Amino acid sequence: MKKLFTLIMLSGALSVGFTSNTWAQTDATDTSTMAADTVVEEAVQEPAVTAVDDIEVETDDRGAHQIVKDKFIEGDWRYMSPVLLCLIIGLAIAIERIITLNLATTNNKKLLARVEDALNTGGVEAAKDVTKSTKGPVASIFTQGLMRAPEGIDMVEKSIISYGSVEMGRLERGLTYISLFISLAPMLGFMGTVIGMIGAFDAIEAAGDISPSLVAGGIKVALLTTVAGLIVAIILQLFYNYIVSKIDSMVNKMEDASITLVDILVRHNLTRK
Repeated sequence: MKKLFTLIMLSGALSVGFTSNTWAQTDATDTSTMAADTVVEEAVQEPAVTAVDDIEVETDDRGAHQIVKDKFIEGDWRYMSPVLLCLIIGLAIAIERIITLNLATTNNKKLLARVEDALNTGGVEAAKDVTKSTKGPVASIFTQGLMRAPEGIDMVEKSIISYGSVEMGRLERGLTYISLFISLAPMLGFMGTVIGMIGAFDAIEAAGDISPSLVAGGIKVALLTTVAGLIVAIILQLFYNYIVSKIDSMVNKMEDASITLVDILVRHNLTRK
């Protein structure tokens, strides 16, 4: 009886040991499998991250010029070209006006001092020689006023006012065209918008179904042309406002210098000579 009980106990111990070893081997196998899967996943994910980084680097490497060029092509050259033409012509006129206005700017105080010195030394004729040899609208107005000096102070003032209007018109030359392009560029952009939407609806009608791929092309043309027209209008508006402010400043200085010239003539009693 004791031998039988001992055999049963030994059999149970061996069974428990064998089961423990089996479980340990199974756990080790599962752990090795999980570790291998983790290594494979990391190996697969690393190239993906690298690829994404490469794509981001390539995207960042595109310059502003290339981006604008791509958007111009995407917006359809038939609708983007008129908007670009408005920008080119408008900028050409604006730059020409800025250069002309800067060249026409003179030192009015220095010119008035030279005119007064000439009046003291040589009279009206010497003063006219000074103004004729000086470029700019202020000098031209002075010349016209000095030419009427023998006819009286009233004629001098009328001549200055009349010729001042002529010079102001010359300064403002070209502003109407810049204003035209400011208004025309958004209109051309909106026209591209309408045509793009019509094309999108035509594609939907032909397909008989609403699909994002069908509508995306027409909507892209619509949005790009609108944005292009607004950008052109904003750029030209900035130049237009600068030119107008420059002209206003010059006109104010012209008026102030003209008043000073009349005072000089009255002070020297040269309006009757």
